[in-house]
Amino acid sequence: MTDFPQIRSVGMSGMLVQFAEKVSEPANRAALAFRAALQAAEWSEVTETSTSLVSTFIAVDLARTAPQAMTAKLQALLAAQDWFHAPLPAGRTLWQVPCAYDEALAPQLIEAAEAAGVSPEQAIKELSTSRVRVLTIGFAPGQPYMGELPEHWNIPRQQTLTKSVPPGALVVAIRQLIVFTNASPTGWRHVGQTAFQTFRPEAEMPFALSPGDELCFPAVTANELRKITAKDTSGNGGAQQEALT
Repeated sequence: MTDFPQIRSVGMSGMLVQFAEKVSEPANRAALAFRAALQAAEWSEVTETSTSLVSTFIAVDLARTAPQAMTAKLQALLAAQDWFHAPLPAGRTLWQVPCAYDEALAPQLIEAAEAAGVSPEQAIKELSTSRVRVLTIGFAPGQPYMGELPEHWNIPRQQTLTKSVPPGALVVAIRQLIVFTNASPTGWRHVGQTAFQTFRPEAEMPFALSPGDELCFPAVTANELRKITAKDTSGNGGAQQEALT
């Protein structure tokens, strides 16, 4: 990470602070913590901030604010601390989201377990007890990319697409998990099913999750998931919430 962080301009719409070339826990931590510091600083020229897996975007009208001046301010803030070891932002939530790993609802669990080099039973144990962080939101509204799983879950995407996984599908690849917002084709393997709705357009907060939130996916039976789905009107799909900070 010796060449990072790097500051880049994004056309005339803003600046990007990149903390690594590829995802890692320290680089994602840095992106989240740096964005929180920017929000706390309340710079008048900044209209919006966001994060990707390893970067923080700062929306600035560079026709009104000189890029050199903005770069200098960002460099000064970057020098304030070691962002790769910074505390994660306050206000995060731990979600315990019930997940069914029955074969009928997790049709590629066995294939994913084989790719990870574990038995299906061990795969369920690991997926249902691992605690993962929302690294970023993307691809579809509110859809979380979560990680990282242990190294042996660094399994590749499929060579061909699965035609469609349902909303709430838990999928896995490259040490990350996703809960799908909508029915969609994917190259990731479908290893579990939840009733959790990541995007709630009628709610005051349409995105249920935020980058930095943490999730576990404890195992329930298919019948238990059906009962949860039948009763739930909140979109939480039976999930339990706990404030982390």
